[in-house]
Amino acid sequence: MPDNEPGLATILIVDDNPDIIRLLSSLLADKAEILFATNGQAGITIAKKRRPDLILLDIQMPEMDGFAVCRALKSDPDTRDGSIIFVTAGDDDASELMALEAGAVDFIAKPLRPAIVRARVETHLTLQRQAREMKKLAHRDGLTGIFNRRYFDEQISTEVMRHRRQNLPLGLMLVDVDHFKMYNDTVGHLEGDACLQKVAATLSAAARRPAEIVARYGGEEFAIILPGSDMPDTEKFGDWVLQNIRELALPHPNSPTSTAVTISAGLVSCIPDPHLTPELMIARADQALYKAKSQGRNRFQTYHVPEPRVDRPHAVPAGSFASP
Repeated sequence: MPDNEPGLATILIVDDNPDIIRLLSSLLADKAEILFATNGQAGITIAKKRRPDLILLDIQMPEMDGFAVCRALKSDPDTRDGSIIFVTAGDDDASELMALEAGAVDFIAKPLRPAIVRARVETHLTLQRQAREMKKLAHRDGLTGIFNRRYFDEQISTEVMRHRRQNLPLGLMLVDVDHFKMYNDTVGHLEGDACLQKVAATLSAAARRPAEIVARYGGEEFAIILPGSDMPDTEKFGDWVLQNIRELALPHPNSPTSTAVTISAGLVSCIPDPHLTPELMIARADQALYKAKSQGRNRFQTYHVPEPRVDRPHAVPAGSFASP
């Protein structure tokens, strides 16, 4: 997920000419947060970290030209969604065609004309905003309004790969509303739907960092992706979520666990290695969830990934569980 403030567009200028960077920055400062790099490799590094909405990219740069930078950005899942406009002194048909074939959405010729630059940048920022809104609608659960299973499946795959590359811990939490069938049978399906909506809203409010993703996994199950979260941080989050659900204090008639709605959760956190698939990570969290339910519900369990040993296969380690 990008590090920039939600809702604030970000433009990255990649050009080896400081004068061009200053000119473009002054022209566009009122439209977005401006980032810049003076060579292709630095531009790629910034783009991977910040994932800008729009990149203004020079073609003629030493060591790594704009075409190579564009192809690298478009081949990387972390950066391929950003729009790229080439800004260059070459205005011939061949250069423009190469730019479009490399993955650019537009081409601005030097010398720069301020009105044209602003108009084209505004057009592509608008298109980016519209594309994001359409994508959000396609990825939202109709009942709860949070992300749906399809989006979760896409994001857990992306985050496993990203955390593997960056050697960072990734946390995952699977949540199940306790005795939900009994709740439906007792108070009716309309109240059951309202319960799921309130639980979803509470989970979303508990996930405070923009990078954290809360999704409806299916039925009364939810999933939360916790980027950069090691096991202690993941367990703290688990405590925080259970506390928030208890404070919701939704009456649950006939529940053998509590007078109010409660949840059970399974937690896992690890630095993904080459053997860890998204499916395996989900299975580990699901095993921890099953353990939490079998031990009385209204709690979480953590799946502790064992250290690999040379005297046994690395495939699917049994792991262990620990109470909070």
